[in-house]
Amino acid sequence: MMRFWKTMIVVTLLIAGQKSYGQNFNAELRKLNGQIDAARKSGKLTEVEYGKLKREQEIIKLAIEKANADNVMTPAEKNKIHSKIVRSKKRLAKYKTNREIY
Repeated sequence: MMRFWKTMIVVTLLIAGQKSYGQNFNAELRKLNGQIDAARKSGKLTEVEYGKLKREQEIIKLAIEKANADNVMTPAEKNKIHSKIVRSKKRLAKYKTNREIY
């Protein structure tokens, strides 16, 4: 009987641990939003660039909500969201270092 309970505890911990190792797109999005706001406050982004990045963040947020609508996120949906986040990070880095004046 004791072996049964030990097995149940191990199985429960394994099941509970699976969620914590997944990608947390919402956390990445919050972090990126913070970086965008900090770059705007420091003057590295223009209003136009800031607006473009904020619109892009809204699109990513909608993509995450759409992917989570059925409570199952497929690998294809994960890849699309991840690529959108990476593209946004690259765009932020480009905007922060350019010297164009609008």
